[in-house]
Amino acid sequence: MEKTECNLLENKFKNLNLRFFLAVCILVVLPLGWFVLGKLEGEDPSVEFDLPFPAIGATPNLPVTVSDNKSGLRHLWVGLIKNDKEFVFFEKNFPPAGMFGTGRISKESFNISANLKDKGINDGKAVLRISARDYSWRRWWNGNRTLIEKEVTVDNRPPSVDVMSKIHNIIQGGAGFVIYRVSEPCAKSGVYVGENFFPGYSARNIITSKYNKEAEVFIAFIALDYRQGGETDIFVQASDYAGNIRKEGFRYFIRKKTFKKDVLNLSDKFLDWELSEFNVNVPQDTSAPQVEKFLAINRDLREANYRQLIGITKNTDQTLYWEGAFIRLPKSAGRAGFADHREYRYEGRTIDHQVHLGVDLASLANSPVPAANRGRVAFVGDIGIYGHTIMIDHGFGLFSTYSHLSDSEVKDGQIVSKGDIIGHTGTTGLAVGDHLHFGIIVGGIFVNPIEWWDKAWIKNNISNKIKDAKAELN
Repeated sequence: MEKTECNLLENKFKNLNLRFFLAVCILVVLPLGWFVLGKLEGEDPSVEFDLPFPAIGATPNLPVTVSDNKSGLRHLWVGLIKNDKEFVFFEKNFPPAGMFGTGRISKESFNISANLKDKGINDGKAVLRISARDYSWRRWWNGNRTLIEKEVTVDNRPPSVDVMSKIHNIIQGGAGFVIYRVSEPCAKSGVYVGENFFPGYSARNIITSKYNKEAEVFIAFIALDYRQGGETDIFVQASDYAGNIRKEGFRYFIRKKTFKKDVLNLSDKFLDWELSEFNVNVPQDTSAPQVEKFLAINRDLREANYRQLIGITKNTDQTLYWEGAFIRLPKSAGRAGFADHREYRYEGRTIDHQVHLGVDLASLANSPVPAANRGRVAFVGDIGIYGHTIMIDHGFGLFSTYSHLSDSEVKDGQIVSKGDIIGHTGTTGLAVGDHLHFGIIVGGIFVNPIEWWDKAWIKNNISNKIKDAKAELN
């Protein structure tokens, strides 16, 4: 009996020990093991960087993003290896996380810059190195490591720019033409007119038929916005594939122009009749719903339509389709000029101001409209206040626009010749009477179309420059 009781007590004690052991495993060993396994995770940090071309200039800017979502970031190093020497661009140690992962830095972005000349780095081949480590316990507590090495060319010298065109006379609200060459292949080049940039296009097959990497020739059609006066700064800028930038000024003359001012008095009859085809929302509690509707159309919709027109010109062919002076609507009279400043009045008070970015031409009702010059039809359709509109791409950022048409006889992508009938005048959109609203856009800027109808202006400002550049190269 006593022996049996002893056996029972012994078994009970063994069971208690087993339960205690299991409890310790569950409460201590397993969490500890899970913790250790987490610390031994083997996922390398992620490194992203933006280097479009395998070249580094005198003052490189390198966007780098590094991340590690598990152990957190420990260390980032960015530098250059050249002639067995190590040049540090950037280095950072990240703070460790707390016991439960609090304060861990999982992702950071940097814009890394350096001055290669100050560091004594000369032109030639080199290796860009980026190293990132995390707080994993792997590799004897050194962590997981991502190492990126990329062969690059160090180029400290900006390209040289030679402006070949000699005379640049531009009128406020007018266009111009610049020919220049650069000493090396460039990622981007063009002409700045104030804050507006006009890209340069290769002049191959226009000025020269062969490619010369030592002196590539470019052309740029430029424009002076009607708001830009004589103080506007104009220069050529070229940046090579290493990011080196050269700015080159040239001689130019800007002729100031004063634009016409008109006052348009709006009547209830006009508002009822002219605005009926537009579907816009106006506040229900307004005391003058027709005035609010007019402003929604003449101001807000006009701005949206303007942006739509300019957006279409972003896609231009690098082909010089056109030749000679542009055609004006035959037997037409001018009804409104370019950059006319309009003041709109209702019941004696001014309610709006707008600028007319084109020329209004009126002939007989439903007159045939010719293509002003050869080009590719870039758009056919309705555009708000402009009504039924056709846009023609004449190449290198030069577009003509035809608005308020009653119909169209061309389709998108069609190549039209100078004088081809593309549609007929009408009253679509915000138009008072049958007429054609004709516009010229250069590099996203509306300019005065009158210049493009002038044979002498075309010759002096474009054709002769091309002729002189050909002679210089040959």
